[in-house]
Amino acid sequence: MGDLILAHEPAIRLAVYLGILGLLMGAEMLAPRRALGQGRLRRWPANLGVAVLNTLLLRLVAPGAAVGVAIWASAHEIGLFNMAAAPGWLAVALCVLAFDLLIYGQHVAFHRIAPLWRLHRMHHADLDIDVTTGARFHPAEILLSLGIKLIAVLALGAPAVSVLLFEVLLNATSMFNHANLALPGRVDRVLRRLLVTPDMHRVHHSWHRDETDSNFGFSLSWWDRVFGTYRDQPRDGHQGMTIGLADFRDPADLRLDRMLLQPLRAENVPSSQESGGKVV
Repeated sequence: MGDLILAHEPAIRLAVYLGILGLLMGAEMLAPRRALGQGRLRRWPANLGVAVLNTLLLRLVAPGAAVGVAIWASAHEIGLFNMAAAPGWLAVALCVLAFDLLIYGQHVAFHRIAPLWRLHRMHHADLDIDVTTGARFHPAEILLSLGIKLIAVLALGAPAVSVLLFEVLLNATSMFNHANLALPGRVDRVLRRLLVTPDMHRVHHSWHRDETDSNFGFSLSWWDRVFGTYRDQPRDGHQGMTIGLADFRDPADLRLDRMLLQPLRAENVPSSQESGGKVV
């Protein structure tokens, strides 16, 4: 079973990714939540380009990635669920929940620890937010995230199925919650009881620092409510809010080369934007 999952893991992930990406791109054009300030041709090549770069980098550095580590850990009986007697379905469910909590905690850390923020802020420097923003992460952040994930897989002894399921879920929800998609208010209220919706996550991309440092969840909305980081709406409203960071307003910063070099650039928070309490 493990060999079968490992053999088809890239195809499964790619098929789901491209399918949801295409579906959400079409939905955004039919029912946009906000008018985009920058043209898609200015933003999409770099956002999608960094996604391709990250995929190639991960395949080069760790071809089997987390699924391969899960299969190896199972074969060597390493980790909690490889040593404890638990039904397979329960191990899968608990591991998916644990991974989602881990991603929440990691996201908080990337906001609050200054060197990590320098990597993560590339994601926030997009001047608009749409489905492609969900793929806009610096390669160094992707590699660090992979390392954290591999440690968690080993510690939990996570079933390979749970790892693949979470990877697919994370990619899908990241695209969904970044989508520039107008959902009926009632639908949004019902969905966000369980999932992070576009309106909920858009608050996180406000240039007001207190709003940037809220709504850290990617898949499940529970963690922000439990840990007190939930914010219902942006103070300026979804139509009036400014997306991005005050330091990076030049459209030239949307180019792929400048995105990749952004962690090397200094950041000076202007007085019009709240200070963030980053840890040095």
